[in-house]
Amino acid sequence: MEVLLDTITQTIAAYIWPLFRVASMLMVMVVFGAATTPARVRLLLAMAITFSIAPILPPVENVELFSLGAVFITAQQIIIGVAMGFVTQMVMQVFVLTGQIIGMQTSLGFASMVDPGSGQQTPVIGNFFLLLATLIFLAVDGHLLMIRMLVASFETLPISNQGLSLTSYRALADWGSYMFGAALTMSISAIIALLLVNLSFGVMTRAAPQLNIFSIGFPITMIGGLFILWLTLTPVMAHFDEVWSTAQLLLCDMLSLQCNADGLI
Repeated sequence: MEVLLDTITQTIAAYIWPLFRVASMLMVMVVFGAATTPARVRLLLAMAITFSIAPILPPVENVELFSLGAVFITAQQIIIGVAMGFVTQMVMQVFVLTGQIIGMQTSLGFASMVDPGSGQQTPVIGNFFLLLATLIFLAVDGHLLMIRMLVASFETLPISNQGLSLTSYRALADWGSYMFGAALTMSISAIIALLLVNLSFGVMTRAAPQLNIFSIGFPITMIGGLFILWLTLTPVMAHFDEVWSTAQLLLCDMLSLQCNADGLI
């Protein structure tokens, strides 16, 4: 039995190009793209997802696999996958920035540890909020929703030379300002509370100059910071729900998906 070369290359293309999009998203997405996740596990997961969804995907364009056009198609799949995973990274960075702001204001920013995701030294409070947000992300099945959006993206953004639009790139860049704004919104109550504590110490120093404010102010500020941190944990779930819903709407706009007001497809 003779098998045409075009049939072989078309079959390979039907699997290899979806694999690029899937693997690119897993490479950048939180949890799966972390440095603590072995590359072999990430690759096997990408291959398992690709072989599961490839039979139901739209037909791939008849482009020669070893050509310049195939290079452009491959680049588009990588960009789409990286953009999707990068959105989840920005969601996590909202909580990392919140922890860093609170840590610096409460004098708890001196303690630092290695971030398991980036390998960089970050304040412990930032790592604490990162782990908390990651657990919530997994608890609300955020990783499953990302895979669902990825599969749906092959319908709205089929495998071709056409990738994300310029409007999508602009929306992705503008979401960076929302990230900083959301982090400030979460930490503004702690900032105001610690400002009142410092103002109280200023009044005490003015009323009783004999008090050594440096010896008593530092430990009291740290104790007050821990108490404020405990109070800040109460609305974390509501903040995560709002930030994650906004991120889903961004993904829906980027991928041209039909989503409801909550961003769910």
